[in-house]
Amino acid sequence: MTILSRSRSQQSEPVPFDIRDYIDGAAAFYGATANVIMQLSLAPVGYGVAESTVHSGSIMLHPVKRTRTTLTYLSVALMGTDADREAYRTAINGAHRHVHSTADSPVKYNAFDKNLQLWVAACLYWGSIDVMDRIYGPVDDTIADDFYDYAHHLATTLQVPREMWPADRAAFAAYWAEHLPQTSVDPTIKAYFDRLLDLKMVTPPLRLLLARFHRWFTTGLLPQHIRDELGLSWTPTDERRLNRLLRTTGTIWGQMPRPIRNFPFNACLADMRRRNRRGKPLI
Repeated sequence: MTILSRSRSQQSEPVPFDIRDYIDGAAAFYGATANVIMQLSLAPVGYGVAESTVHSGSIMLHPVKRTRTTLTYLSVALMGTDADREAYRTAINGAHRHVHSTADSPVKYNAFDKNLQLWVAACLYWGSIDVMDRIYGPVDDTIADDFYDYAHHLATTLQVPREMWPADRAAFAAYWAEHLPQTSVDPTIKAYFDRLLDLKMVTPPLRLLLARFHRWFTTGLLPQHIRDELGLSWTPTDERRLNRLLRTTGTIWGQMPRPIRNFPFNACLADMRRRNRRGKPLI
């Protein structure tokens, strides 16, 4: 799920890093499904979702609730306080206790596996930077370093220790180059991805209106290795069209006031805090 907004290089002079300057709902709209596919292309993560018995968290069965849960996680990890993160971590742990492989599972997995959680967080970070570059132009090195250092919260809001997050962007690039080729898509997971790409979880009228467009731009935001695994074609013409669309979005959306650009993340964080105060379930 991509969340970053504009580059600091667009501003007239340096100002202290504030994550709220880079939280962007429009970017999240484009990058959401591509990021889920990247995460689940690592087989233990994919089967952890495909075989999960926590049906209340299934996007296929409860798309609105699952979307809210994911957006809230990102909101808490990046915009929340340490107390917010601790509360949400506890709630996630309650769901994760039920997510583990069985004797019949084709791969072994456990939702508490820190290496799997690190991969999920790495996908969130990589996708954020990729779409940020596409929408608003290349990120200058200073803000890229600032955001990378801050992005460890995407991992540590789960059970990943701070020291497991690659030390800097060069270390992350090495991690990504090593782990991306380890992703693969078998027929079971591909069938799940096809349902995501074709928006099978939404009502038929919405599906008819959006599914083809959704499949197209999501394909363009996947790394080539994963496109190959899925058998998805992507041409230079597609690439030019997508980049033109995303840059146009950035030109328009980047002029919006920050609270609008931060939506729906700011709303999800406020909702999580309200639920927490009232003792209601957080996920």
